[in-house]
Amino acid sequence: MPGLNLTRQEASQRAETVTKVHSYRVDLDLTASDTSFPSTTTVEFDAEPGTSTFVDAVTERVHSVTLNGKELDPSEVSDGVRISLPDLESSNTLTVVADAAYTNTGEGLHRFVDPVDGEVYLYSQFEVPDSRRVFAVFEQPDLKAEFTFTVRAPKTWNVISNQPVDVRDEESDSDVWHFGTTPRISSYITALVAGPYAKVSDSLTTSDGRSVSLDIYARRSLMEYLDHEEIFELTKQGFEFYERQFGVPYPFDKYDQLFVPEFNAGAMENAGCVTILEDYIFRSKTTQAMIERRAITVLHELAHMWFGDLVTMKWWNDLWLNESFAEFMSHLSAAENTRFDHAWTTFSAMEKTWAYRQDQLPSTHPIVADIKDLHDVQVNFDGITYAKGASVLRQLVAWVGQEEFMKAMNSYFTKHSWGNATLADLMAELEATSGRELKSWSQAWLETAGVNTLTPSIEVDESGMITRLDVIQTAPNEYPTLRPHRMTAGFYDFVDGKLVRVHGVEFDVDGEHTEIPDTAGRQRPALILLNDDDLAYAKVRLDDASFDTARKHLRDFENSLPRAVVWGAAWNGTRDGQIPARHFVDLLLDNIGAETDSTTILTQLRNLATTLRMYVRPDAQEETREKAAAGLWDIAQGAEEGSDQQLQFVQAFAAHATSDEQLDTVEALLAGNSTLPGLSIDKDLAWKLLTALVAAGRRGSEDIEAAAEKDRTSTGAQRAAQARAAIPVAEAKEKVWQQVVESHELPNVIQRAAITGFTMTTKDSLIRPFVSRYFESIERVWTELSHEISQQIIGGLFPQIVDRDVLEASEEFLVQLGEGKDSLKRQVMEGRDAIERALRVQAADVIS
Repeated sequence: MPGLNLTRQEASQRAETVTKVHSYRVDLDLTASDTSFPSTTTVEFDAEPGTSTFVDAVTERVHSVTLNGKELDPSEVSDGVRISLPDLESSNTLTVVADAAYTNTGEGLHRFVDPVDGEVYLYSQFEVPDSRRVFAVFEQPDLKAEFTFTVRAPKTWNVISNQPVDVRDEESDSDVWHFGTTPRISSYITALVAGPYAKVSDSLTTSDGRSVSLDIYARRSLMEYLDHEEIFELTKQGFEFYERQFGVPYPFDKYDQLFVPEFNAGAMENAGCVTILEDYIFRSKTTQAMIERRAITVLHELAHMWFGDLVTMKWWNDLWLNESFAEFMSHLSAAENTRFDHAWTTFSAMEKTWAYRQDQLPSTHPIVADIKDLHDVQVNFDGITYAKGASVLRQLVAWVGQEEFMKAMNSYFTKHSWGNATLADLMAELEATSGRELKSWSQAWLETAGVNTLTPSIEVDESGMITRLDVIQTAPNEYPTLRPHRMTAGFYDFVDGKLVRVHGVEFDVDGEHTEIPDTAGRQRPALILLNDDDLAYAKVRLDDASFDTARKHLRDFENSLPRAVVWGAAWNGTRDGQIPARHFVDLLLDNIGAETDSTTILTQLRNLATTLRMYVRPDAQEETREKAAAGLWDIAQGAEEGSDQQLQFVQAFAAHATSDEQLDTVEALLAGNSTLPGLSIDKDLAWKLLTALVAAGRRGSEDIEAAAEKDRTSTGAQRAAQARAAIPVAEAKEKVWQQVVESHELPNVIQRAAITGFTMTTKDSLIRPFVSRYFESIERVWTELSHEISQQIIGGLFPQIVDRDVLEASEEFLVQLGEGKDSLKRQVMEGRDAIERALRVQAADVIS
């Protein structure tokens, strides 16, 4: 039998054989062991008589398999991943009794022990293919069914699933929780969360008059930090907005949000039982960027209750539509119905930066990706699927009109409720409501890869009057499609010291050359900005005069969105070798202090870190790092007391501190010998300062262990793992390598932290000994470990050494890599591309 993979062809064949799955009854016992749990599944389904198929069940042991009253020999029909089902009847009953394993990888049923109080917490994560790690199931989204869960658990635990509890049987040493039966849903959005979770409660009334409970759960040791009022407010605002826009009431009986430990993603849209990364409970002062990210996450998962849960994709090739829709709607609802009314600025800063980067990798793909199997989909939770897709949907909504778009959504949800649908089904509804033909739009935007570049071409006379202003559209050679774009060109001049739009032209770009109307005869402004309202998905360039204005006066834009577009243009120009890397550093240091959007600051400081590590030419790196750190410290000292900006700039300064004087300043901040008014050195900032000093060789193991002893929490364990891995000696790096690559002994989030610390160095000599070992190990890692764990290792440990040796090692590995390993090939190609791009950008970092 095949391994853990499932191909689209296999799923299609199984859906032809299994004509309908009626129901699952799942009984779990969570009291039996610390490593595994008994799982009994009964499935009622219809099939073509006389055919055979298989059910998915990743198990430690299968005790019995009963099909239509006949006992099948587990040793003959089960391989630990699949169970063969021969000689089916038209109506079938299957019962599988097995033992399944808890995990510490964030897949299946994850088990966590709270270091604060020793309590055990469980949560499930089933997307893409991991409900099969908990119960026997036809693991594909188009075989929907009703699910009924019964769970035995310790008496002190809460148990939460998709439906409300019908009955809780109290026994002497444990309780049995009987949950109501779900509507017809896909297995990947079923859920089970169990443990001594604490909760706070609220409720709302839906548009059809039902009272729906809103419960928020978290570990007991975190409840003091939970700002539940804001989360309830956001949730209610999201409900109101989505029900009004879609014209369809919330489809489930309750809405729980559960902050769970050691979660791999931001959140998961389990029907009525959303799990969320507990990093979104803030125990220390955090940035507004993180607070807004949490808001977008809350709204994103809520949007999935309609798009994804009520109506679900048939196969994973429409994953993009599922995620892009939720990403678009979360930003739209934030901007129009919450206090986060600048959400499109942060979308431009973060999501589009992600999308443009992803779309220029050798692994880029059309938004509608060809998903041949589970390996394909697991690496497709990327910037194309989320951010580019959402960008394109935003453009589509602007084109067809928001009212018409929402009418189409109403029809789509109504027609396909509790079923499966495809992109074609959605396009049909959009064409009907908008009256527009969308096939050509779909072909240009959804079925081709790559990002276009739009460059202004300006002709002026002796007096500075514009005689002609054109947009030149180009495309990469590998993906030569030129696409239609609806956008605004903004003219910016100084008014009372601010850069203000004095003229704007909305127009359509089509083809290689487009003349911008209503611009000839106007005086050339200080700055011309293409895609001013950021509706188009394209890289934009600044002409030389406009870039010169931006370098000196980006801080002076009156509004945040055009600033974000200019920041993006500068960054894309740097990554493309059009702007010397050190000019980008200068632009950032000259302007970031006046930036008001927290996510823009966060994104640009990340871009600065990449520039200093990868893009500045080697002989100028140390000097530029020291200059950047000095500039960041100056900016931090001038920031408003206690502000978001002050916190971000201090963190960035510590990360880049290079000189003895700068490191002395970090030492003084950590020790309390130096202070900034309004800056509190709380636990998390103290860890950042300490880790920066460790990476610089100023602090060591004793300091880390002392800090860990004071912070005996899950977060403290992660911070300590990162700091230990950052110690700049060969022995520390070797220890991480053994833990992560050889023995695989670390839980998912501790491994991630250790990998981050491993790479926290500017000394290539510490990493170079691992280059050959990396390429010798990763095929084994990819083969033996789960997707989440192997992806952390392969992506996180790719050697970040910008030289030809790493390129050649990558190429040699790819040449010898066998067939059928496309997801591994993709990850290595992406790492190789980062090095190749860095070499090009370093070569362009020439300042005359």
